[in-house]
Amino acid sequence: MPYRFLDDVAIADVAFEAEGGTLRELLQAAAMATTDTMIKNRETLAQTVIKCFEVEAGDAEMLLYRFLQELVFLKDAELLLFNKFEFDPVEETPSWHLNVRAFGEEINPEKHELLADVKAVSLHNFSVQKTKAGWRAEVILDV
Repeated sequence: MPYRFLDDVAIADVAFEAEGGTLRELLQAAAMATTDTMIKNRETLAQTVIKCFEVEAGDAEMLLYRFLQELVFLKDAELLLFNKFEFDPVEETPSWHLNVRAFGEEINPEKHELLADVKAVSLHNFSVQKTKAGWRAEVILDV
């Protein structure tokens, strides 16, 4: 299972744990969990918009944080939600760098059943860890 929601971590917010064999798989799982927090069925999103952006950070933890924050920003600024992501290889030196191509469409309340409105990614209890099996993250979304 790439991610699971954590009901007992945040009372008024949404918490989830994401996993991946690679950092790219972790990023994908966390992005899907974030989208699934905002829309009932991400499969209803047509891939009519492709948004390209870059994320840079000093470590893997902040790379994931900034990536998810960008998804929240694009939802707020351009009313876009995504259900497919392509990542160029993650570069680790001198800083962590990621090129993203996100596929989705503009939010349409008549077509998409909206759930929670994610306002931000919280740094409270935010963590990314490299494990023997790959990567693991714990995330709380402010809704």
